[in-house]
Amino acid sequence: MKPVYRPIPSNESNLFKTAIYKNEKEFEHPWHFHSEYELTYILGSHGVRYVGNSIENFWEDDLVLVGSNLPHRWMNVPDQQRPPSSLVVYLNEEFRDKTWMQSCEFDSIRRLLDLSNRGIKFGKDVALKLKERCFELLDLSSMDKLMALLDILQELTRANEYHFLCELGYANELSDTNNERISKAYRYIEAHYQEKIFLADIAAHLHMSSEYFSRFFKKIMKISFVEFLNEYKINNACKLLIETDKQISEICYASGFESIPFFYRQFKKIKNCQPSHYRLNYQRARLK
Repeated sequence: MKPVYRPIPSNESNLFKTAIYKNEKEFEHPWHFHSEYELTYILGSHGVRYVGNSIENFWEDDLVLVGSNLPHRWMNVPDQQRPPSSLVVYLNEEFRDKTWMQSCEFDSIRRLLDLSNRGIKFGKDVALKLKERCFELLDLSSMDKLMALLDILQELTRANEYHFLCELGYANELSDTNNERISKAYRYIEAHYQEKIFLADIAAHLHMSSEYFSRFFKKIMKISFVEFLNEYKINNACKLLIETDKQISEICYASGFESIPFFYRQFKKIKNCQPSHYRLNYQRARLK
């Protein structure tokens, strides 16, 4: 997936913009980046979220802060009962650098925006606490809207329930050549993840030697190709766990793993629980 530059039109303030997105079938934005910081609140839908070198499942009340020029995409699962929708706040890249933002009163907010270059996923309790205030941004007058936004950002600086999405040191390489190579690697994984993928095969697909491709992928994504591939497979397994009643052994093979014990080890490593617990925790969360 090649991240596409997508400028954000501003029809309200030159500092920030708020918008509601509602689609009939799916979120329509491709893997893309823009200079604005982006705070995204998923109101309805679930699927897979890509931010930089992170791949995670997402559900309703997913709240994420994405830094400037950090590639991202929310790809929802099709055929859901509720149409996908999200509330998004775009902060102009100059928002952080305004003179008034340099005062000590805004130290914590500047720090938050700096950390968002790794992508920050906030916990559901944090999201629910701020949900009403995020909706208020749509209707307030300009000055009240700015004050409300600063209040939301300040609340996020106090949050204890969050995690970073990208590996420490991840930095998107925005050259056309590197993006095209990573794009081809993504497409190859999407088409062949259920098969056994050899490093030599995908390297040849990109017209590289195995050694060069391995070093290239690790340099750009800050994660090895094998680790990335296993994360991709595990997130597809998670989708099957929550969307189907298939046996875990079936899901293992359908996700591209050839060994059930290895599948269990990778699932535990990446999701910090066993597949059966993941399914049970999801079912319990849906009943709340």
